[in-house]
Amino acid sequence: MRPISFGSDNHSGIHPQILQAIADSNQGSAASYEMDEESQELKKFIKTEFGCADSFLVMNGTAANVLSLNCGVQSFESILCTNISHLQMDECGAPEKFLGAKLIAVPHTDGKLSVENLKPFVIRRGDQHFSQVKMVSVTQPTEYGTAYSLDELQALREYCDKENLLLHIDGARLGNAVYTLNTTFKKVISYADVVSMGGAKNGLMMGELVLINNPKLAENFKYFRKQAMQLPSKTRFFAAQFLCYLKNNLWLEIAKSQCEMALYFEKQLLQAGVRVNYEVQSNALFCNLSKSMVKSIREHFFFYVWDESTFECRLMTSFDTKKEDIDRFIEKLKSQLQSFQEVNHGKALS
Repeated sequence: MRPISFGSDNHSGIHPQILQAIADSNQGSAASYEMDEESQELKKFIKTEFGCADSFLVMNGTAANVLSLNCGVQSFESILCTNISHLQMDECGAPEKFLGAKLIAVPHTDGKLSVENLKPFVIRRGDQHFSQVKMVSVTQPTEYGTAYSLDELQALREYCDKENLLLHIDGARLGNAVYTLNTTFKKVISYADVVSMGGAKNGLMMGELVLINNPKLAENFKYFRKQAMQLPSKTRFFAAQFLCYLKNNLWLEIAKSQCEMALYFEKQLLQAGVRVNYEVQSNALFCNLSKSMVKSIREHFFFYVWDESTFECRLMTSFDTKKEDIDRFIEKLKSQLQSFQEVNHGKALS
C-alpha cells in the first residue's frame, strides 16, 4: 500500500472509468495527431457544448499555459498574473523563455485579481521603452483554493475589453470551480479568450486541453503547438480520457467528491482547534502548523509546507480521498496538539 498523500491531486492515481476509457480505445489502429475518431469527437463536443472556436490537446499543464499565452502575446508584450500564480512561481520561467514576453506579478486578495489590482499595472500604453501589457491571466480556482464568482469574472472581462486586453484562465482544476459556483463549464469559459483545462489533476492519466474562444487566437495555434513539441502522436488516448471525463458528467462526480472531502477536512480541522486560512471553495485547504507537528505528521501523511517562513501548510483532497483517510490525519494531529499542550503546561508549572 502506498502512503496517503494530501500533497496534491497530482499524487492520485487514474480514475477507474478513465483507465477503462483508455483500454477501450486501445483497439486496432487509428489515425494520429488529432485525426483519430476520438479526437474529432472531442473537438465537436467542445465546440457544441462549450461554444469554443477550437480546442487542442497538449501533454502537460506548463505547455497548456505557455501555449495559451503564446497564441495572443508577442515578445514585446507582457502578461499580468498574481504574484502567487502557477505561471509566476511554478513554471521555471517557461513563459519568459519560450515567449520572450514578460510576466508582471500583481498583488492579490485571497488569491484573486480584481480590476483595482490591475489598474496600477496597465500603464505606458504605446511607450516603446516599456513592455506593453496585452493579457491578464487568472487561476480558477486560485492557488489558495478560492473561486472567482461569475460577477468577478464579468468585471474582469469588461475591464479587459475596455483596455483591449486578452483574458486567460488557468483552469487546472476548473471543474471544482464550476461545481462550487453551481454553474456550467460553458458559462465560466465564456469570460475568457483562452482557457487551459486541466486533466491530470482531475483523475486523468495525462494530457491537458487548450480551449480557445477568440477565433483569431486559434488561427496559428497548431503551428505553435508543433514548434513547442507538444503535439501528441497517439491522441486517441488523450481524447478518450476527456470524452469520458466530460460527456457523462464524470467531472461532476469527481469535483463533488473532492470538494465535499475538502469541506469535511475543514470541519475536522476546526473542531481540532486549527484555523483554516482561506474559504474552502475547491479541494485545497491552508492552515498553519508548528515545525515539530509537521515533521511528526509527515511520517504518516505527506503534504506540502506552502510557506517555510510561517509554516503555512497546504492540504489537498483527490477523487479517491476517503473520510477515514482524513480522520486518521486528524487523530495524528490531535495527538500532536495534546503533546504540545502538555509540554507547555509542564513548562508553566516549573
